[in-house]
Amino acid sequence: MSIKTAQTLVSEAMQDIKTISIDDAYKLSEENNCNLVDIRDKVELDQTGTIENSINIPRGLLEFQLDPNSALFQNGVINPNKEIVLFCAAGGRSALATKTLKEMGYKKVCHIQGGFTALKNSKFKIKK
Repeated sequence: MSIKTAQTLVSEAMQDIKTISIDDAYKLSEENNCNLVDIRDKVELDQTGTIENSINIPRGLLEFQLDPNSALFQNGVINPNKEIVLFCAAGGRSALATKTLKEMGYKKVCHIQGGFTALKNSKFKIKK
């Protein structure tokens, strides 16, 4: 039995998911056509801040928070008709999370190439 490395899982996910550029993500966000979701942990957010107008759903809670019966859906925080755009620190966790959401049945889901590391050097505004 061979155990896959995390990098192998990320590489496999990347072949099966949609990755968008910072510019594409910015356009979707500016046009209010996406749910921008930061999947980093609270410790990371406390250290670096996050992107303005993003929703924080830590990776460990993603499947539960994006369940159609969750409070985020019921209260209209997540709009299922808009693209779900995920990001983490560098792109590995968001690639795996995007694949998981596809497996849950989401059609409009992608992640941002380069993650927060790239986002903080872009047009996006950081909020602390």
